[in-house]
Amino acid sequence: MTPDRIAAASLTIARITPKTQWAFVELKMSSGLSGIGEATAQGRERALAASFPGIADSLIGMPEATLRQTIQRMELPSLTEAAIASALDQASWDISGKRQGLSIAATAGSQSRTHAGVYANINRRTLDRSPAGFAASATDALSAGHEAVKIAPFDEVTVKDARLAEARTAIGAGLARVRAVRELIGDRRLMVDCHWRFSPDTARYVVDAAAELGLHWVECPLTETEDHLKELRSLRSRANKRGVLLAGCEEMVRCAGFAPFIEAEIYDVIMPDVKYAGGIEEMLAIAELAEKHSVQLSLHNPSGPICHAVSLQFIAMLEKPDLLEMQFDETPLFDELLLEPGLPPVASGRAALPSVLGCGVALSPTKLQSLAVSP
Repeated sequence: MTPDRIAAASLTIARITPKTQWAFVELKMSSGLSGIGEATAQGRERALAASFPGIADSLIGMPEATLRQTIQRMELPSLTEAAIASALDQASWDISGKRQGLSIAATAGSQSRTHAGVYANINRRTLDRSPAGFAASATDALSAGHEAVKIAPFDEVTVKDARLAEARTAIGAGLARVRAVRELIGDRRLMVDCHWRFSPDTARYVVDAAAELGLHWVECPLTETEDHLKELRSLRSRANKRGVLLAGCEEMVRCAGFAPFIEAEIYDVIMPDVKYAGGIEEMLAIAELAEKHSVQLSLHNPSGPICHAVSLQFIAMLEKPDLLEMQFDETPLFDELLLEPGLPPVASGRAALPSVLGCGVALSPTKLQSLAVSP
């Protein structure tokens, strides 16, 4: 039998909102099968467009059976290359699932569930950045079926604000937003993403405030560099004593990138992203290592519908996943970009896996092309 070979590989970058672009990779096989993956890397669209042709050209004519092995051997020196490799891997699993008449979860591992617990990331849809604006977004998330919320409230804080005395006012504005959401959602789970904005001193201050506000976790308080590992470990201990978890590692690549943080007990929760980790098999290795060290795993997933669909597939393989992040209502294009039947709605804090084979969803070619831009 003639092996199925890669006939074409394409990258499409779509303008979604004035501040958001999503990137999608499609593989087409000589048999006519095709698969989709997501390579969204916010702010790196030009680098994606520049790097993709060289990687894609090397794959043309390659048998499907060797594609994922090739991806595993790729050097991934930056998040750009990692996003491309991860999207290609997603697309290959999408194709394999369609070929075998199975979901990605059933094809790659063992599908142990049909639903995943999710939480709403309301940050990007909150254009009114006042405390009332955040509370209004949280209200909408609860009305849409969510039971847990995450926000990124520290707009005024920058990494230059290293001294606590100078940063108190900026931090206070963020805490006011957190307080407004806490009062609105009651005792439901609330998480805060700090986007690496703090110094050790200001991070300790925020962790103490987080305990008073009953936060479930504080995410990415410090830049994840070697010189901050000791500080992060100390910060985790401080947070745990106050009933708060520490989370991070959303931009790490491959299991080797996560290992130092898992093995050194830096975080309570690690957050691999299917767009960056290097492929489904790398994700499984990361999950196995995390479980070995009793570290929780909660997937980072703040972008488009293909990343969400593949993340759902991965969650379905795991025995004890934590909640999956879900970009809430930034744009109706999250659903409108998909062909029917699309993604099932959230209900009671849970999202169902789509019933279609492969990753479970497909993009509308017409709609996607109408949004395509040149970076």
